[in-house]
Amino acid sequence: MNSEAVVRSLAALAQPVRLQVFRCLVVAGPGGLTPGALVEAIGVPATGLSFHLKELTHAGLVSQERQGRNLIYRAAFDQMSALLDYLTDNCCEGEPCLPSSTAVCAC
Repeated sequence: MNSEAVVRSLAALAQPVRLQVFRCLVVAGPGGLTPGALVEAIGVPATGLSFHLKELTHAGLVSQERQGRNLIYRAAFDQMSALLDYLTDNCCEGEPCLPSSTAVCAC
């Protein structure tokens, strides 16, 4: 993954609604979700959701597929993995990262 793609991905995720949409799609897994299901799950208006899905798709973090009359959105797990690999490979100045004993997950 090149630095331009990394910046585009991080910029897309640096917005609360887009981050929430992306997390919802990650949890949904390979089956993905329709826009209606996303609206219901996160409570964002459909008009706003469309804009956020477009931004995530442009960043390559979300894919879209038409199934009959429905659009299915899915997290692009390969892109997400590439982003995580890039961040991991380029942290700690190339040295192995030491786990923090004070790290707390707020998931």
